[in-house]
Amino acid sequence: MNYKLLLLLLIFVPKAWAQQPNVVLIYTDDHRYSGIHALGGQAVETPHMDKLSEEGVVFDNAYLMGSFAGATCIPSRAMLLSGRPLFHLKGAGHQIPKEHTTIAEAFHNAGYHSHIVGKWHQDKASVSRAFDSGGQVMGLGAYLVDHYRMPLWQWNDQGKYPKSDAYLISYDKKQNRVKESFTAEKREKGPFGTEENGPHTSEIFAEDAIDFIENYKEENPFFMYLAFHAPHDPRQAPKRFKKKYPEDKIELPPSYMPQHPFDNGHMYLRDEALAAWPRTKEVSQKELSDYYAIITHLDEQIGKVIASLKASGQYENTIVVLAGDSGLAVGNHGLMGKQNVYDEDGLHIPLIIGGGAMKQPQRKSALCYTHDIYPTICDLAKVKIPASVKGKSLLPVINNQKEQIRDYTYHAYRQFQRAYRKDGYKLIEYVRAPDFSKKDGHAVRGSRVTQLFHVKNDPWETQDLSFFPEYQERIKQMQSEMMKVAEKEEDYKEKVEYGFDFWDYYHSALIVK
Repeated sequence: MNYKLLLLLLIFVPKAWAQQPNVVLIYTDDHRYSGIHALGGQAVETPHMDKLSEEGVVFDNAYLMGSFAGATCIPSRAMLLSGRPLFHLKGAGHQIPKEHTTIAEAFHNAGYHSHIVGKWHQDKASVSRAFDSGGQVMGLGAYLVDHYRMPLWQWNDQGKYPKSDAYLISYDKKQNRVKESFTAEKREKGPFGTEENGPHTSEIFAEDAIDFIENYKEENPFFMYLAFHAPHDPRQAPKRFKKKYPEDKIELPPSYMPQHPFDNGHMYLRDEALAAWPRTKEVSQKELSDYYAIITHLDEQIGKVIASLKASGQYENTIVVLAGDSGLAVGNHGLMGKQNVYDEDGLHIPLIIGGGAMKQPQRKSALCYTHDIYPTICDLAKVKIPASVKGKSLLPVINNQKEQIRDYTYHAYRQFQRAYRKDGYKLIEYVRAPDFSKKDGHAVRGSRVTQLFHVKNDPWETQDLSFFPEYQERIKQMQSEMMKVAEKEEDYKEKVEYGFDFWDYYHSALIVK
């Protein structure tokens, strides 16, 4: 045996690991692009996220591809974690099969220690398969619609998360934190919890992440997936944050409307039931005030996580990625939820790649999707991209080798809506189609409508150009291109395991027309 060679390996392996950066992937929930002040210029205060954006790379045109479920966070997370587009997910994103290598598994295979804290929306087996360790997790079969009363589990490697193991964290009379069993009498849905009852989910998950960072002693680098539930409704935040945003002082965005002008196919689900119709100015101001408050509270928690990286001496060797899972209307176009293909209301997400290992301030206009984040992080950390990943790496854009990796974006929402973006314009097509739900049974919903927006000049999508004569040729061209793109993306019901096909009703409507 060559003992000198062995000794050299023992000396230099830790240094080789140290040169590979840690990765902290922060994923926020229902956090639209304009929900970060430095990105959208809105009145929301986000000093820590602003600082991250000022020191890192901001992608101003990052988008969710879409969803086949009202809970858009399900496919969004599946796309992020698998690096696969909407039409290549399993079960519309509910499951991540073993053959779809998750980003955590890719980093584990490269020698990283993978760790999870926070929200998980896929199958229970995959959350345990993907990570080496974990803190507290949520979203595995119990939900009380209350940031102060959130059912939690401690991560385990067995994939078993029965309700009997769930617990709530509350304060006792001395304001000490105590775990309460998730018993029948504790299962009343909220929101009615307050900061007096227990810690907020954002605080719980940030503290879990900090605990991991402060106690990490291994020589190999770590990959941490930190998935916050905020700013998803209920939009609860401690009083001091709500006071920052007096409701009567809230300025509404340009796309505010009291009511959406037509049935888009999914107007009556839980998100839209959060506020009364019509969305009066006062209703929308109240919702936006609450939204800004929970975001600013979230920003403070993210700041604490970044501070812990710096205090531990690990920040300079860490890539911090911050992304949102979807847009959110909160009054835009008369909507409250994200079940649409408008940009700020449903698709436009913040994407920042920063941290001490990425100090190169840039603003990039490259078109990209959620599922492009996975291969990008792999390339930055020099981790092999698995064959199951279908997204495109943004490294050539970051290195100024290319301005774009995509010529267009394509979006879908269930069987009712499709959108196609190219050359600064965005075409949206709606159809009237059958639907089914356990609650309402069979129904026909939606409207046959075409919209065209010049999103480069009109990012809030306030001026529909579809009825102007001078845009008719552009519409025809984009319609033709969109149908070809749909075929290329494999957007048909047999592929996505969905019972209805947008194109069945779109083509029949064109024939009638």
